[in-house]
Amino acid sequence: MKKLLTFITLITISLQASAWSKFGHEIVVEVAKRHLTERTKANLAKYLPYDITLDAVWMDDHRKDPPIAYTTAWHVYEVDDNLEYNINPRLKKGGDAIHALKVADINLSRYREKCDSTVIFNTRMVLHFAGDMHCPSHTYIGGRCFWDCELDGWKTQFHYIYDKMPALLNPDKTPAQVAAEIDNCKKGEIKRIQSGDLYEWVKHSAVNAKKAYDLNPRGKYHLDPNTVELSRGFVSEQLRNAGYRLAFLLNKYFGE
Repeated sequence: MKKLLTFITLITISLQASAWSKFGHEIVVEVAKRHLTERTKANLAKYLPYDITLDAVWMDDHRKDPPIAYTTAWHVYEVDDNLEYNINPRLKKGGDAIHALKVADINLSRYREKCDSTVIFNTRMVLHFAGDMHCPSHTYIGGRCFWDCELDGWKTQFHYIYDKMPALLNPDKTPAQVAAEIDNCKKGEIKRIQSGDLYEWVKHSAVNAKKAYDLNPRGKYHLDPNTVELSRGFVSEQLRNAGYRLAFLLNKYFGE
């Protein structure tokens, strides 16, 4: 337990310094990079002439900048009892992660008609919010998930457990190494995961995200001591699927 607490302290400091869930978002982008076409890479490089993983958490780092402060509430979304997208609770907040992806879709579908700054900003939105929509703690099932809890002596809030889960599961690996390990689907399965519209992605993702709440029901204080390892399967799947869908979107926008 002491070893777990020491590691948690270290990653908490790291994530606070470099924005939350940096490690997880970088994994998502690394998975996506493995499935981009050469044309997509070339067109992206005209706007982001560097490793796009560097922009994985740009939206976190700048969320409170006055020009884009309106995006602060966009990092989460809610689903109803059927695990289908529910926009209503977020209307007063001005949007959510799904709204962000819809805005980016409108702008990037005709990106050649947009100014460079618009293309860059909307690409950064896609890079980030494709990951957010697959994170269990950013998928509000039955409401917000900020209740107090304890995991092996680590006193925190449930939301932060899954924000930090990719790092907890892979303490000695780089995002690229994790991406190579979880990118384990054949072409047919990848196409199946990428198929459907945004709302179908929400439903598929929410079904998987719900496993976090099944493992530790809402309001539970003493979490299952095996929460980290019991989360490995569905968390890895969420990261992988987010990467596949991000690749699909980037190829859709920049692959022509």
